[in-house]
Amino acid sequence: MIGCMPRARLPLILSGLSAAALALAACGGSSDSADTDSTAGGLSIVATTTILGSVAGEIATCAGGSVTTLMPIGADPHDFTPSSAQVAEIVGADVVIANGLGLEEGLADALSSAAADGAEVIEVAGVVDPIEFGAGGHSHEDDDHADEGEEHGSLDPHIWFDMNRMADAAVIIGDDLAELGGPAYAKCGQQVATQIRAAESEVAELLASVPADRRILVTDHEALGYLADAYGYEVAGVVIPGGSTLAEPSSAELRELVETIQAEGVPAIFANTADPTALADAVAAEAGENVEVVVLYVGSLGEAGSGADTYISMMLTDARLIADALRD
Repeated sequence: MIGCMPRARLPLILSGLSAAALALAACGGSSDSADTDSTAGGLSIVATTTILGSVAGEIATCAGGSVTTLMPIGADPHDFTPSSAQVAEIVGADVVIANGLGLEEGLADALSSAAADGAEVIEVAGVVDPIEFGAGGHSHEDDDHADEGEEHGSLDPHIWFDMNRMADAAVIIGDDLAELGGPAYAKCGQQVATQIRAAESEVAELLASVPADRRILVTDHEALGYLADAYGYEVAGVVIPGGSTLAEPSSAELRELVETIQAEGVPAIFANTADPTALADAVAAEAGENVEVVVLYVGSLGEAGSGADTYISMMLTDARLIADALRD
């Protein structure tokens, strides 16, 4: 087991794990099965979310290893609770790649235990210049839901919706893992970053196809702040207050959201494959017959063949869904 590394080195590992999954085309398929033997350059590597598992899996596979992903496809990172076997897997790993900033609320104790037992717990989100909740084009500066954001931390953990942050992360994590598991990681990190940046230009083009006055987002929870910030969109409101899917909106909050949708002429509410859409459906029905609910891949990749089974394909699919829903 590798001992805990000095905190000065954490940024080097944390930032790049997210970008590795995207390199599917160049580096081969990622490992997203919880029972995968994950030894990359002598390292046992575990990733928490399917998005991190995809990214880290691409870097590791390219370098001759693999990654175990804890969460299954379709899991909501906010409310995922590990089994005892999964806790043991975390604690027994050399490196644990987590998103951090409060995203994996049900894994907090397990991650703390892993760190205490000597595992390298790498929290990616905190080292890629995270933004605060509400900073990503939010239209309500005096948001009534500020307390919920503070409860889960003021920094937004949904960093994967800015692909340039993920590309930078790939380079950083590749370089850092090269020190731990061999020089192939650095080359693979660069390859993954190149693929992410190439795909990002296509995502940017898709999102830019929406007229500026229609780039208004209403989502199931505060998840698209990075996308709004990067691509010139405005977050007009959310169904579930705060940055987690675990809160419960009041009837007054839902009425206010309906009024916002009607006033802004918003044509779509963007929901999440990992969670039920009943609340979003109800808000859309109340707001008017022309408001549709569009389901995005938010906290999890899709199944094989879904068009969202890698990080890059997920981002392209989401960008197409957003653009199609908001264009005239």
